Order: sequence, then C-alpha cells, then structure tokens
Amino acid sequence: MPSFDTVSEANMVEVKNALDQSNKEISTRFDFKGSDARVEQKERELTAYADSDFQLSQVRDVLTGKMSKRGVDVRFLDLGKVEKIGGDKVKQVIKVRNGIESDLAKKIVKLIKDSKIKVQGSIQGDAVRVSGTKRDDLQAAMAMLRTEVSEVPLNFNNFRD
Repeated sequence: MPSFDTVSEANMVEVKNALDQSNKEISTRFDFKGSDARVEQKERELTAYADSDFQLSQVRDVLTGKMSKRGVDVRFLDLGKVEKIGGDKVKQVIKVRNGIESDLAKKIVKLIKDSKIKVQGSIQGDAVRVSGTKRDDLQAAMAMLRTEVSEVPLNFNNFRD
C-alpha cells in the first residue's frame, strides 16, 4: 500500500553553514567592533551572545537572514527568553525544532480524516504516516497539508509506492 511520512526536520548542515556565515559577518561588521557578539551551536541548540539587547536583536536578524538565504525555514527556530550574564552582556537560547509535536500530529490526522480524501493518517513517534490505495490520493493529501498547516514547515519523505 503506498504511503509517505510527514515530518518536520531542519537540514542541520545548512543550519551550521548559516551559523558560520553569521559569525563571519558579525566579526567583520563595524557596529560589532570590540563587542563579544557571536552565535554558538550545541546539537540542536543555538546560543546568541551580545553586549546589549539591541545588539542581540541585530545578531538574530543576521542569523535569520543567513538561514533564509541557505533555504532553512525560520519557523524551525524557537526563541527562548533573553538572559543577563554578568555586566551588560546578554544571551538568548534558540532551539531548532525537530519532529512534529503530539498536538500538531493529532491536528494533521484530523485534517486528513475531514478532507474526504481516501487516505489514512497514523502517528508514528514524531512523524505522521499517511497511507492510501492510490498515489494520486497521497499527492492530494500532501498538497492539502502544505496549504492547511502553517505553524511549522512540513517535509514529506519515505514515499513508497
């Protein structure tokens, strides 16, 4: 039976490339001269450092700009709260989302059932598997999910015929 998986995964290689480009631009920009502005990465967690709130917002702008140019959807980024670290310095933890949360997975399954397309959706951990009898029905389900779900970027993989 034909099927595909609906997932939400960022391309971590492109995230790393965007991070490197951001750090390079931050180190050469005149308004960051002599400051400790940078972005670091640990697994799926980015940490932005700056000397003030304004500089932190500039660092975020540079990072999101570089990510969009590299083809990484900025909806993957989950911004944490701004924390003060010694003196005037601030940092912000930015998580890179991975997988579909259970509430969204339930919403996707409900959308599939309500759409009257002859496919079934089932939650498989942090992905939603959609299966049906016809390939055209699966492609119609993909198109419907792309238009209906806008909270997170969706990828479709593991397409089996």
